Amino acid sequence: MQIGIDIRVLAMMGLVGFSIAALLYGFFYGRIERQASVERRRTLVVAPSIDIERTKTTAPSSARRRNVQETLKDLEIKQKHRASKSTNPPMQLRLEQAGLTLSTGRFYAYSAVAGIVVTVICFVTGLPILLVLGAGFVGAFGLPRFLVNFIRKRRHAAFIDELSNAVEVIVRGVKAGLPLNDCLRMIASEAKEPVKSEFRTIIEGLQLGMPIDEAVLRMYERVPLPETNFFGIVLSIQSKAGGNLSEALGNLAKVLRERKKMRAKIQAMSMEAKSSAGIIGSLPFIVTTLVYLTSPDYIMVLFITPMGQIVLGISILWMLIGVFVMKRMIAFDF
Repeated sequence: MQIGIDIRVLAMMGLVGFSIAALLYGFFYGRIERQASVERRRTLVVAPSIDIERTKTTAPSSARRRNVQETLKDLEIKQKHRASKSTNPPMQLRLEQAGLTLSTGRFYAYSAVAGIVVTVICFVTGLPILLVLGAGFVGAFGLPRFLVNFIRKRRHAAFIDELSNAVEVIVRGVKAGLPLNDCLRMIASEAKEPVKSEFRTIIEGLQLGMPIDEAVLRMYERVPLPETNFFGIVLSIQSKAGGNLSEALGNLAKVLRERKKMRAKIQAMSMEAKSSAGIIGSLPFIVTTLVYLTSPDYIMVLFITPMGQIVLGISILWMLIGVFVMKRMIAFDF
């Protein structure tokens, strides 16, 4: 008894499986790379502390150095826990990081409504049932999360642009003799959003009796950025080990401005690659639209025949893989 299997079907199934595997790898590559980067940075931070501990017997003893070392160890443990939460935060924390006041239940309700609306629109337009179901899934689970992530990234970018100015104001206030709490209140009332709201949250925590280092470090959970982490570490070390606060914050402001300049330089250098990626990514849709306007019967074969739908699905998968590859090529992390 022979079982006839079309070699084209097997090749098509293998191609689909390979496409899905490549798409999943491209989707999770960023998370894997970030985790590896965190481990490398942790190694660089731990190594100097070990060297300091070894030379501690020969160098003159200093209470401030011991306090700094103990503070760094405590911060390493806390930042490890916060970093594990910031890489993949729950939806409620993600909404808070985006500056939205929605509850999780209301967000899921809006997601369900968006999925139903997209499904109805696709069904009315006469698309195949598989595409209707796929569009409904994307409308319910993909589109709302995409919007939240977009608002979250835009808020983080605005926070980075304003944080250096806020640190400069704190430096000038400390040099003028103002207490640190008054400088923070000044930022909470005069700065631009979202720095204004974040520092207002710090002030509210201080009014409830929270230590200043803990209140500042909690801001990293709401704004998980390296700049926020730097600011929290500087204030935490200064509050526990002492030192010249204006000098430390002045150096931090300089670092923040240099990082801002470097980010702008990277964006300018990668703009050509981003434009090329946008043109290449939009070209298939433009060509499909033009062919449909000139020869609709010719292009509709991809939508109404089973083999055409398979070819269309595989083409979309490969196109998504190409988009992920181009995105990784032009995404610079520093």
